[in-house]
Amino acid sequence: MVNYTNKYNFLNTIHKLQRFIFQLFSYSILPLFIFSPCEHEDYTTESGETKLVVEGWMDEGDVARVLLSHSVPISELVDSSNFLKYAIRSALVIVSDDTDSDTLRLTSASQYLPPFLYVGEKIIGKTDGTYKLTIKYLSRTLTAETTIPPSVPINNVQYIHQNPADTTGNLTIEFTHPGDRHSYYQVATMIEEHDKIFVPCLYGNFNSQNFSSPDVQIKLIRGISIFPKTNLDLSFTDGDRIFVRLRTMPKEGFDFWNLWQNEITNAQNIIFPANKSLKSNIDGGIGIWCGYGQNTVRITAR
Repeated sequence: MVNYTNKYNFLNTIHKLQRFIFQLFSYSILPLFIFSPCEHEDYTTESGETKLVVEGWMDEGDVARVLLSHSVPISELVDSSNFLKYAIRSALVIVSDDTDSDTLRLTSASQYLPPFLYVGEKIIGKTDGTYKLTIKYLSRTLTAETTIPPSVPINNVQYIHQNPADTTGNLTIEFTHPGDRHSYYQVATMIEEHDKIFVPCLYGNFNSQNFSSPDVQIKLIRGISIFPKTNLDLSFTDGDRIFVRLRTMPKEGFDFWNLWQNEITNAQNIIFPANKSLKSNIDGGIGIWCGYGQNTVRITAR
């Protein structure tokens, strides 16, 4: 059985040392995009046309969803008074498969940044389905393509106290990786009445090539919600009602999220800067369009 407990303990120690830095930041999925420079060479920037930033996804059993914005030069000051001007609310966003097409409608979505989401209605994600994204905005056209890999069921999720008297603990997820295929995984959690979206766990992206056994056990490090205020605990609390989601994704999704994860970590580190461009599969823009297989279970922390 693959066990990541030692890695967790090491990383948890690092995060305790970095917590004072942690409090200076607020994260969502998109800030690394929104604040990306138009050009970045040796820590210098050049002004120019902004890029279109995409975060789009299609879960197995669900419709397509897309966030869309402009990139912002790293030298430009952005705060709560002006960040909405970088949102794109007038694009034509289309998702198509082999037989149909779906024009996504714009909705308000306060749980995201920017708080506007394009949502599909007709096409539902299916295992092994291939989906093309087309975005038209002013004179620009962006395209991307993704597939939804087969999902893998969760065998068990446990809530574990480090000490019997603790009122907080961590989750351990167990699943069996199919030995006949190469897969990429991400684990995310959503706490009822706390999170409005599934939050990727820290260090929650996994390449099956690194598994020494098909029986996998992973101790989860609670991810960072969109706007953390004072609660920056990496643990869960007694009584939490938690949805745990195991996602499968294509390689381009793993490459994107793995680098995003590293940059989030480096952004908290005073020694190693976060300055890399994230890998993208968007032709004509930057960001990610990704299909996910998914299996979700619910657990009450007790």
